[in-house]
Amino acid sequence: MFHILIKSPLKFTVSLFFFGTVLLSAQEHFGGLALYTVRDDMESNNKATLQAVADAGYQNIEAAGYQDGKFYGMAPAAFKKQLKELGLKPISTHQGSVTLENADAMIADVKAAGFKYFVIPVPPMGLFKYDNASQTMGMTGGAANLANILNTLGAKCKKAGLKLLYHNHDFELKKDADGIVTLDYLLEHTDPSEVNFQMDLYWMTKAGADPVAYFEKYPGRFKIWHVKDMDNQGRFAPVGTGTIDFAKILAQKKVSGMKYYMVEQDRTFDNLKPLEAIKISHAALKKIGFN
Repeated sequence: MFHILIKSPLKFTVSLFFFGTVLLSAQEHFGGLALYTVRDDMESNNKATLQAVADAGYQNIEAAGYQDGKFYGMAPAAFKKQLKELGLKPISTHQGSVTLENADAMIADVKAAGFKYFVIPVPPMGLFKYDNASQTMGMTGGAANLANILNTLGAKCKKAGLKLLYHNHDFELKKDADGIVTLDYLLEHTDPSEVNFQMDLYWMTKAGADPVAYFEKYPGRFKIWHVKDMDNQGRFAPVGTGTIDFAKILAQKKVSGMKYYMVEQDRTFDNLKPLEAIKISHAALKKIGFN
């Protein structure tokens, strides 16, 4: 190849330019996106949406579209292949429909799709409750019951070579009828070698909790963060446009145990489209210090 390039300066110039383009492209692609943010777009055209995610500069993805053994209507191996073709890496997936009965089959699918982390997004198996009237979330069954379920699923995931995480909202940070703060109980009664956590920075803030205080009290337990901002009305907002002090939280990354982060925005407002919101968030990541 070197001999050929010497004989043809034009080819050398073109090759150098191409190399520079590839290198620049690799530098610009970083960070992760939770596909729940663009769930409607994924439902209408998953390939075009994933291309838009890649074009926005994201490198890693978290899925939230598993049903009947498929991810967004695609067999696990096919979904993995599509992500690879677009330069996207499968890191984590929300598996809200998991039960003790279907866990083994689901774990096999998650592994076949190339994911590293199996995430429980809410208390599974019918324990999660949502009140439409008050628009509040909660759970039944108690913290001890949920801890036992997570320990069982965590052991299954570890055996399969996956890592299990539990994702918090705000209700796990409030005392239940027995005076127990569910998140604290889970952190204290699950095996760190089998169960860890995905901290949602918005919901921590919404509950009035301090993420850094949790990092210091339970170091190394928060392997993935959900990064989304909060506007002055308390609503979801693109990263960097709201009130959350991400730089302060990011400074404690090592203490937290964070390996990956995923931008997420559950809803958009004021006519902002999700595919536009993810561009705003990605542009802010670098300014804040995420990479």
